Amino acid sequence: MRLWAYWVAALILAVSSPVMAADEWLPVRETSMVLSNQSPLDFSSILSNPPIEEGSQLLTGNQGRFVRANEPDKPVRLLCASLAWSPASGGFPSHADADLYAAQLAKHGYNIARLHFVDASLMFGRTRDFDFDPETLDRVHYLLAALKRNGIYWIMDGLSSWRGAYGGYDDRWDPSSDLKLALYFDDKAFDHWLEFQRRFLTSVNPYTGSAPVHDNALALIILVNENNIEFDSIVRERDGKPHYDERLKLPFNAWLKQRYGSTEALSQAWPDLKSGERLEDASIELPGSRYEDSPRLKDLQAFFVSVEKTVTARMSEALRGLGYRGEISNYNNWPTIQTTLSREDLPVVTMNTYQDWVGSYSPGATMTQKSSIDDSFNYMRLIAAARWLGKPFVVSEYDHLFWNRYRYEAGLVMPAYASQQGWDVLCRHAHGPIILKYNEPFPHKKAMLPYAIALDPVARAGETLAALLFRRGDVATSELTFPFLVRGTEDLTDDMQAREPERLTELGLVGAIGMAKAAKGNLGVGQPRSTVDPQAILDAAKTAGLLSKDNQTDLKTGVYESDTGELLLDRLRGQLRVMTPKTEAVAFSTLREPVNLGSVRVEASDGDGLLAVSVLDDVESIAQSRKLLVIYATDAHNTDMQFRDDEEKVIADFGRLPVLIRRGYVDLSLKLAEGQWRLTPITLNGVASTAAGQEVSPTGFRLSNDAASGPTTFFLLERS
Repeated sequence: MRLWAYWVAALILAVSSPVMAADEWLPVRETSMVLSNQSPLDFSSILSNPPIEEGSQLLTGNQGRFVRANEPDKPVRLLCASLAWSPASGGFPSHADADLYAAQLAKHGYNIARLHFVDASLMFGRTRDFDFDPETLDRVHYLLAALKRNGIYWIMDGLSSWRGAYGGYDDRWDPSSDLKLALYFDDKAFDHWLEFQRRFLTSVNPYTGSAPVHDNALALIILVNENNIEFDSIVRERDGKPHYDERLKLPFNAWLKQRYGSTEALSQAWPDLKSGERLEDASIELPGSRYEDSPRLKDLQAFFVSVEKTVTARMSEALRGLGYRGEISNYNNWPTIQTTLSREDLPVVTMNTYQDWVGSYSPGATMTQKSSIDDSFNYMRLIAAARWLGKPFVVSEYDHLFWNRYRYEAGLVMPAYASQQGWDVLCRHAHGPIILKYNEPFPHKKAMLPYAIALDPVARAGETLAALLFRRGDVATSELTFPFLVRGTEDLTDDMQAREPERLTELGLVGAIGMAKAAKGNLGVGQPRSTVDPQAILDAAKTAGLLSKDNQTDLKTGVYESDTGELLLDRLRGQLRVMTPKTEAVAFSTLREPVNLGSVRVEASDGDGLLAVSVLDDVESIAQSRKLLVIYATDAHNTDMQFRDDEEKVIADFGRLPVLIRRGYVDLSLKLAEGQWRLTPITLNGVASTAAGQEVSPTGFRLSNDAASGPTTFFLLERS
């Protein structure tokens, strides 16, 4: 997680912003958020979690996808619950709450969970190394058992906190330490990392009867969270300090000596080599700036690749030595060409990405307030291009962050394209994806905050849709793949921040993309990238019969249609449309004319938002269904939330509960089976409010989120 002051809440110093019209924002009424067994939002019957037992452990199948060991030819889609608790968000739950929480996760459609910053929680307030808080350790163990009982697998970080398991620190969620860098060059730091793995992973969990390292529920270990050398140096960059830590100098000189042999040979490659710099006495300097392109920076990147691959291999071997047989990953962020090369040998690729990232909870924190549609979902394409084809791909963190007014897009963009790309795990980052109730007495639960999606009705609507689009597989996986060809370190440039060109990653809006060493046919994105014409590749796909000649993609006008015909991005109209048999949906910033999705037609709206209609009964299409879930999400604020500017880019005060949902409506018409249809609001905690229901004609009706039972994002449309 990138939020540095993770458990310190500073929600003060309010500065006035324009007053919101009282009747435009509707207060949420629910307190309990526990779903009942009869709730329309209980997906446990349509998305059941099989028991986790011998033979059901996750592994990589022959298709390069996650499968269960006893079903090697059946890829598994995993919707991930992010559990990044800290004392400020309530910490790990009691036994009773853990039982309830795990059962609720299963009802919401989650079948894997990522435990993040466990090291920080175990060591919070502790003064001695590895002196885990006994109550926290007990709660972690019990939660793991509760998750397993509900068929929910585990992803764990080998290390999240920059403080590791060292005692005596109170800044465990801040990038205050250089531990992540030291792991590459200091055996003592490496031994500390390994000792934490030994103490936590190999100790028997009394509630499962086995050590986590041997448990079939442990599917994946991310060796160290966000530990790329370049990224870590940026996180700890401070004014007046060199961009690169001095401890890199001697290893870099040794690597250069092995590569070039002599100062004379190096001078032929580096025009900026200074007269006093010599390989023979290890006096070659590190680059003075990471932002001034040079051959020196190009070689530093190649050095990083060598070091990162070597240390990953060493860590992986150490885990295997502890008896771990599950999957391993590393370097789960920073989508540069350099880090793509460092990920080449990983069994599983993991990546984090954010739209409108926020770095603080303090007054003055900023965001851009940009729509992800404006740049054709670049935050999604950045990680799509970091994937290595033929290996499982895990989105270990993503979010379109609160308080961005367009964050309703995330609930359609990420699950739809994750499914279309054929990714394996999708994890929207959060303290926790759900809450059991509002009004808990913890600093990070007194108001909606960035990285706290559980309190946000807009994010929760998106996660509900993700369970259907991604885990259920309502969006089909592309049959068309555009491999991005990789040669090796010769692909590096003088630019330390170089990434795959955006004009080429737009191919990911049509078919699947990812890195590969070779490609069949002429659909590969070759080297150098500057010579590649994406339109020529699309034309070749059409000529080969791999892409319909009627495909509407027009790179010049910003229209992109997936090869399946199910996804259509119209950038100029500000719309993403999803048109599948079981779900039809649209995210829109403008609606100047009706949008026809097939069985669903959106006639008009009083503002922007997300509208989705999904099948809930056991049929193959909306037209056949007698029971439909309708999701309608606009925006949400906190009560008394204030900004320092009219565009709401700079926060002054996050405000307080209750959450306020922006009033809105859409006019719809649907092609459904004949008969009597009833539209019933579903409260945010999943109760179908029959008293607030009404008979509607599918040929035309208005859907308003201002229901008699309270503002909501969910509705049940049933044929009586």
